[in-house]
This record gives sequence, structure tokens and C-alpha cells, in this order.
Amino acid sequence: MEDIAEFIKKIEFEMDEIEPDTIKPETNFRELEQWSSMMGLIFIALIDTEYNVTLNGNDLINCVTVNDLYQVVKSKI
Repeated sequence: MEDIAEFIKKIEFEMDEIEPDTIKPETNFRELEQWSSMMGLIFIALIDTEYNVTLNGNDLINCVTVNDLYQVVKSKI
């Protein structure tokens, strides 16, 4: 798996109207203006497509920061 910087670039690409390099590992993604339940589904689909990792709702609920999400994905690869 790539490093967290590449992971963040993929997340930023999926989020509408967000400037590159806005998201950091410690960013609470739920506090971003672009966050919605639809964005949660997009994250799940992105992770499934890019990493062949299936996240469930509890995985996402238990994540607060982008780094938390990265660590969950990394642990499931």
C-alpha cells in the first residue's frame, strides 16, 4: 500500500471543491464542509476499488481522522 500522502490525494480527488493539500492525516473528515453520508459511501467505494478492501459502516463510524481510516485500510490489506 502506498503512503498516507497518496491515500489523501485519492480522497481529495473524490471530494468536490476541495483544494489539493487541504487534508492532513490528523484531519477529522466529518468536520469538512464536503462531508455527507453520500461522501461516506464514496469513500467505501473508493477503498473497495483502489485497495480491494471492504469497509463496513462500523469501520467508518469508528474512524475520526483520515489517519484512522488509512490505518483501518492498511490493516485489512
